[in-house]
Amino acid sequence: QVQLVESGGGLVQPGGSLRLSCAASRNILSFNDMGWYRQAPGKQRELVAATTRGGFTNYADSVKGRFTISRDNAKNTVYLQMNSLKPEDTAVYYCNANRLADTFWGEGTLVTVSS
Repeated sequence: QVQLVESGGGLVQPGGSLRLSCAASRNILSFNDMGWYRQAPGKQRELVAATTRGGFTNYADSVKGRFTISRDNAKNTVYLQMNSLKPEDTAVYYCNANRLADTFWGEGTLVTVSS
């Protein structure tokens, strides 16, 4: 069984920054891709950013230029650097990993952007 553990969420003022981490219980190179999703109250879960084993990345239009996804294969960890945060970025952020037909999720970390 794969475990994904998120950390780094919290309360931040608009314009501030946070870095989320997702630590995997296995070699992340075994996954086809990994990513970050978020779910705001009353809304559907949406893709924020993703990275493939080969290093390709893609982002939701709403976060392009502000968020950066990266990975440290040696630490089996994926990061999400979030800059210029806005109140509408408030959500629970989930780490996701995919391998063949299997999808794995973390339990989420709450990000609140408020003054």
